[in-house]
Amino acid sequence: MDVDVAIIGLGPAGLQAAIHAARKKVKVVVLGKSESSALNKAEIENYFGIVSAKGEDLLRIGREQAQRFGASLVEEDVIKLAKEEDVFKIVTETDREVRAKAVILAMGIRRVKLNVPGEKEFLGRGVSYCASCDGGFFRDRAVAVIGEESEAAESAILLTEYASQVYWVHRELKVSPQMLEKASGTKVEMVPGDPARILGEKSVTGLDLKDGRHLDVQGVFVALGAKGSMELALELGILPDPSGKITVDENCRTEMEMVYACGDVTGSPWQLARAVGQGAVAGDNAAKAVRQQEKS
Repeated sequence: MDVDVAIIGLGPAGLQAAIHAARKKVKVVVLGKSESSALNKAEIENYFGIVSAKGEDLLRIGREQAQRFGASLVEEDVIKLAKEEDVFKIVTETDREVRAKAVILAMGIRRVKLNVPGEKEFLGRGVSYCASCDGGFFRDRAVAVIGEESEAAESAILLTEYASQVYWVHRELKVSPQMLEKASGTKVEMVPGDPARILGEKSVTGLDLKDGRHLDVQGVFVALGAKGSMELALELGILPDPSGKITVDENCRTEMEMVYACGDVTGSPWQLARAVGQGAVAGDNAAKAVRQQEKS
C-alpha cells in the first residue's frame, strides 16, 4: 500500500491527525488498535462541549469521521518502521507493507507492568521493557519474554539473535498467525503459563510460574501489548527520553524530516484536549509537507 501520510496510533491524537490530513486531500492510512488507547476505557467529563461521555464512543465516532474524510484504517499492530531513501516502510503484524512519504507517531506511551514480586526490584538488572534497547546485553544468556500480543512475538524473535535460550511465556495468545508462524520457525520455546515472581540476588536468576514451574533465566522482558513509542522511534534513529517522550517543535515535527508526533507520546499533560489539539497540528502539517514535496 502506497500512501502520502501514515499515522501510527488509533487513539484520539492519531484519529484527529487523520481527519485533518485527509481533509487536505492526501492519501492517509491509520494503523493500530483503538482498544489499546488509554481513552478506550475512560469516562470523559472535562472535555470542552461534553458533559459526560464514554471514551470508546468517542473513538468510534472518531474512526467514522476519519473514514468519512477519506482515511483508511488498518486495525493491526505495527512491528517494523524504517526509512528507505525518501520513503518510510511500515510492516504490520500480518506482514502488510505500507510505504509513506510522511509518518505521524501517535501511539501514546504505555509500559504495562506485570505487577509481580521482583519486577520493580530488578528493573535494569535483568528486567526490561524493551528488547530492541536491551537485547544486546543478554548475549549467550537465557531469557524469558512475557506477553500475548505482537510486541511479545517480535521481542522473542529478536532475542534469538542474542540469547542462548528464549522462553516465550504467555497466557491466551492474541498474536496474528503470521507472527506465530515466524516465532515457531526459530529457537523460541513456547511456555503456556502465568508469571508469579522474578527471582534474583544482584540481578535476575529465574522466573517462577503460578503452577510451580521454574525457569532458569538471567533476563525477563515484559512485552504486554504492541510496540511502543520508544522502540518505533529508535528504529528510525529518533532518540526519545527514558520515559519514551519524543521531542517536537510547535508544528509537531520531530528531529527527522517528514516525521511528526502528537499526543501522549510527546509528554504530559496526558489529556484528551492536548492529544486532539496536537493531532490537528500534526495532521495538517504532515499533509502540507507532502504537498510541498510534490511541488518541488
